[in-house]
Amino acid sequence: MNAATLRLLLRPAPGSAGVVVIPMVAFAVVSALVLTVVGGAQAFWQWTDDYALTYQILAAVALVLLVLPLAALGGAAARLSARRRDERLSTLRLLGVTGFGVGVVAVVESTLIAAAGVLGGVVLALGLAPLVGLIPFRGEPLGAAVLLPPWLMAAIAGGTVLLATVSAVIGLRRVVISPLGVRTRTTPPTPHWVRAIIAVALVVAGFVAGFVVPGIGGAIAMITALVAIFGVGLLVLNLIGPWVLKIGARMQLRRAKIPQRLLAARIVLDDSKGAWRQVSGVAMASFMAVFAGTGVALMDVMSAGDPTAQDLALLTDMRTGLIITLVASFLMVGCSVAVTQASDILDQRDLHRSLHFLGVPAGTVDSARRRAVMSPLLTTSLGSALCAAVLIFPLLGIALITAPLSIATIVGVLAAGIALVWIATRLTRPLLMRAFAG
Repeated sequence: MNAATLRLLLRPAPGSAGVVVIPMVAFAVVSALVLTVVGGAQAFWQWTDDYALTYQILAAVALVLLVLPLAALGGAAARLSARRRDERLSTLRLLGVTGFGVGVVAVVESTLIAAAGVLGGVVLALGLAPLVGLIPFRGEPLGAAVLLPPWLMAAIAGGTVLLATVSAVIGLRRVVISPLGVRTRTTPPTPHWVRAIIAVALVVAGFVAGFVVPGIGGAIAMITALVAIFGVGLLVLNLIGPWVLKIGARMQLRRAKIPQRLLAARIVLDDSKGAWRQVSGVAMASFMAVFAGTGVALMDVMSAGDPTAQDLALLTDMRTGLIITLVASFLMVGCSVAVTQASDILDQRDLHRSLHFLGVPAGTVDSARRRAVMSPLLTTSLGSALCAAVLIFPLLGIALITAPLSIATIVGVLAAGIALVWIATRLTRPLLMRAFAG
């Protein structure tokens, strides 16, 4: 395949600008947030006094709570509009283009889009650095300590682009192995119940580790345990989320008595992984909310005693870090929800046109679309909070988890996350209307 053919195949189709812009914006946000979070956390490792270890543990926890969900968002960005890309590439396969040629097109396209987005993210992170440097910790602003060395910034940017490339390569299996299945929209395999067994085993392991590791002693062991437990919790959410949504959709399908409920259940059941990606950002924010709420309750208990000046400074910094973590998580949630919903409408444009030609009102489809998002959202939000409570119980106990400040923080975060998703479903309605009109 020569360069001229490659340029022709990479040329955007008419009306497909959103298919390119949406993942590009997503990669820009992901890379900017990762660079900002890592840059702020690195400043904590420059301290060596008695309180340095406490700050470093908290920084490690914040990194896990933010970077892993951001990596998941980056993976989702790499998969955006995959159906549209798969259909175009599967057409090439059916026309006789070799698997290698299809692979070159897919990998080059995904890599170029990701690279453009990451470049914008680097510029955005550099622009935010002076503002982040004004945030005070230990009585003084972080300053230039938030700037990452060029080699580390390049490594993070390169890793983000590599994530897009790997996702493109993995996605090629469907196109190369079964191009006709892609063209005919063969139903993808659904999540297996084995996911539930693995998830339960991971939660039990994290629960037991919460009891065992603190008794072993040692700062390194404690840091490792905290980071591992939080990481396991986020892994469990991504593992079991699609399976839970599939089971819930089956139950709703059997009870559906109106078209909106029937369509909503079928939307989730046909692609439970896609439905999970729609709400995974809020699910992870819900998971973080339990840790945040428990942290607020813990700080309230500590401040009620007779703390020293250094202890008061630590409590103030913990509150600052908590606010930063929650703000960053909501930026992630907002980006995730807007991007996944917009791309979902773009990818299902043909389906919406077909429903329109069959006489289904646009309001019915819009109502079903919103129900297919909001119903899984409630399930995953509550399930994520429960998972976090189980994992944090061995470390801090039930009293802090159920403290009034903790409950208020958790409820506030859940309400804000649900409101974000609801607003996103309203803001993306014009895209659906254009699909019906097109």
